[in-house]
Amino acid sequence: MSAGMFLQIGGAVTSAVGSYYSSLNQKRNLEFQAELAKINARLAESSAQSILLQGQQQIGALTLSAGQLKGRQRASLAANGVSLGEGNAAEIQASTDIMKTIDANTLEANAVRSAWGARSEATNYQIEALSAKASASGINPFASFATSLLGSAGSVAQSWYQQSKG
Repeated sequence: MSAGMFLQIGGAVTSAVGSYYSSLNQKRNLEFQAELAKINARLAESSAQSILLQGQQQIGALTLSAGQLKGRQRASLAANGVSLGEGNAAEIQASTDIMKTIDANTLEANAVRSAWGARSEATNYQIEALSAKASASGINPFASFATSLLGSAGSVAQSWYQQSKG
């Protein structure tokens, strides 16, 4: 066997080992991406919950503020001798209640919309995690090693045959 044949065999083995480690590295990178996507999904869901809680707190503050306004209106009307249950006085109080309800509904709708966006982002991260995990599970470093070695074995065998012929 000539030195060239040994070099060719060495190159085939080196190539197979390189294929193994390349596949192993690709598999580990995909598994890391999957874990990172899972973390991002949890963060996005946490953000959605925080958005909804903030919306509830804003509605609570609005309700308190509207209640205080209505109390001031009633006190002012009563101080001026206006009957609170009829006419303009009743309409002013009803208007305050309606505006509070409209504002509360707006705050709730905005919170739900924002939370929906964060939850959509969480879903996208979950899909990304599943995809990366599936891709990682489809990579077999040993198969890459064997495929590379077998592919090179054909070239080595052909060279050996040519050498033994001549």
